[in-house]
Amino acid sequence: MTETLLILFAALLLDRLLGEPRRAHPLAGFGRLATWLEGRLNPGARASAAGGRLRGLLALALLVLPPLGLLLALLDWPLSPALNIAVLYFAIGGRSLAEHARRVRDALREDDMARARAATACLVSRDTAAMKRGDMLRATIESTLENGSDALFAPLFWFLLAGAPGALGYRLVNTLDAMWGYRTPRYRHFGWAAARLDDVLNFVPARLTALSYALAGRFGNALRCWFSQAGQCASPNAGPVMAAGAGALALQLGGPAVYHGRLRERPRLGRGAPPRGGDIDQALGLVRRSLALWLGVLILIQAAQIWGGGLA
Repeated sequence: MTETLLILFAALLLDRLLGEPRRAHPLAGFGRLATWLEGRLNPGARASAAGGRLRGLLALALLVLPPLGLLLALLDWPLSPALNIAVLYFAIGGRSLAEHARRVRDALREDDMARARAATACLVSRDTAAMKRGDMLRATIESTLENGSDALFAPLFWFLLAGAPGALGYRLVNTLDAMWGYRTPRYRHFGWAAARLDDVLNFVPARLTALSYALAGRFGNALRCWFSQAGQCASPNAGPVMAAGAGALALQLGGPAVYHGRLRERPRLGRGAPPRGGDIDQALGLVRRSLALWLGVLILIQAAQIWGGGLA
């Protein structure tokens, strides 16, 4: 446990100091490889449901299993602690998430709507061309809450549970879901395997994140929103995270949004006022407090183990 904690703290420190690499990020290379393979295996709308799903499952296996096998082989080397730190560092994206959110915040403060829309487009998959200020605030806060789970807490959870292979496997699957997990004619069947596996891998971390948001914010309001609103969301994992996060911040999020040219009705999430400019910082603060809560719990567990061993 001590070595695990040291690796975790080292990776978080690297993320805090360096953020994501500007060039040659391994996930960027993985994404290009995934795009190449998808272009050769995915027939798009021409495929049957079974055929498209089988091809998507094959692509998932070809992209995820070899890196995991290589990592497992390398973990027997003497430099495995450094490799663990590097893998976890590349798997998390806390600083990057904050930087993207602050770009939207800063552009809105300067009333630069074009720059704000462009910055929002880097965070969400919905159409941003016609977004107004309130739309961008909601989208940015929702993305901050959801990606706090996907890009920070879920990789940490899987690292704690299964080491570097757990963090790597989760991040690769999550990346494929972000690329293919759309209900469009091209990806409806091909992206099915990645989307379903991502749902499974995120089930526990998403609920731990929702609980963390509640504990780090307005607890009662967060729980009420989580239990009454999460089930209305299409995503089984984004629902608890965003409903609890909105309640913890006492904000009203959700509502209609345009995806791929189509207006999608989405449930209202949270209880409170519509978001204002300063609420992006409040959402980032909620993620930071939740991370501090996780680290505090881990330190207490480690102290209890040391104390128990000393008494024994």
